[in-house]
Amino acid sequence: MLAATGLTAPPSSSTDAYRYVWDGQVQAAGISPYAYPPSDPALAGVRDPWLFPQDCTGLYPLPDGGCTRINRPTVPTIYPPLAQGYFLLVHWLSPEDAGLKPLQVAGFLLAVAALLVLCRVAGPRKAVYWAWCPAVPVEAVNNAHVDMLGVLLVVLAFTVVRGRGALLGAAVAAKLLPVTALPGALAGDLRPRRIVATLGPAVAVVALSYVPYVLASGPSVIGYLPGYLKEERYEEAADGNRYAVLRLLLPDSWAPYAAIALLALVAVLVLRHGDARRPWDGALVVSGAFLLLLTPGYSWYALLVVALAAMAGRPEWLGTALAGAIAYVDGPAGPGVLATVFYTASALAVAAVPLARRPVMAGISAKE
Repeated sequence: MLAATGLTAPPSSSTDAYRYVWDGQVQAAGISPYAYPPSDPALAGVRDPWLFPQDCTGLYPLPDGGCTRINRPTVPTIYPPLAQGYFLLVHWLSPEDAGLKPLQVAGFLLAVAALLVLCRVAGPRKAVYWAWCPAVPVEAVNNAHVDMLGVLLVVLAFTVVRGRGALLGAAVAAKLLPVTALPGALAGDLRPRRIVATLGPAVAVVALSYVPYVLASGPSVIGYLPGYLKEERYEEAADGNRYAVLRLLLPDSWAPYAAIALLALVAVLVLRHGDARRPWDGALVVSGAFLLLLTPGYSWYALLVVALAAMAGRPEWLGTALAGAIAYVDGPAGPGVLATVFYTASALAVAAVPLARRPVMAGISAKE
């Protein structure tokens, strides 16, 4: 499997995994990861020379004059509770001084597990979209992004009926983005009993996962999420790469509101007209629309879309991963020209391929 190539080198384009290691260490010391940022002197006893080296070349500075490999060291963690449990588990299972390799191995195992599920549900010919997509070895394995845990939970959720809501809730508690899969889980069948049976367990799992951390840290469990949204310019579109496609058609100031409205419209259409027998189709449309409307500069956000595209047999959605990678290279505060071009091309492909497929399918039906 191509994903194994991600194990051959240190992370190539992200430092997020260092925060994962830190959060695991902090929890192993009996401290909530939401209580203090890495720079806080209260955590000086938890620091190790690998994450906080003396040689500060190319590392992140600390207010006290030291440095660390952890990005954004002056703010608390952003990752939700199930992700924190994952970090702690990997820490417990890791040999001493293993660095990031255990997280890369864990990412590889999760990616392989997802491939096996996709092969069983969609068949090998569709599962190959996942197996051969470069985003998987780069983001799930080499950069070891925790998004992979959420992706596997969503894929598993769509293979069962009982327990689907709980698995989707667990996915949201691992990385918030899988919330975009929920409309697909309810698509085409909005009976109150089904809504309660899906959303009830999902909400319960998310709420219960937060309980121990709320007891330990109180309101600080929200972490750096508000600051992250502001930092990434999701609240406005005056510059950077956000809402790149919409900004071709609308004034910058309108783009955030248009994105919210269009995403809500897509979700409603999926809920009302989606196929209840193929929940991954609706989940793909909403998750993919989220990326095309907000145009984030991170290709690991697209891992969920890649997996759902494999389940649905819709390779035209794979371009969102490439567009996210290009936007990442282009820079969140840059002019955004490349991000705009690639996200627009991806959106056009998503719109054009189904239209081109209809005459082909009609011709096949006529011959039959």
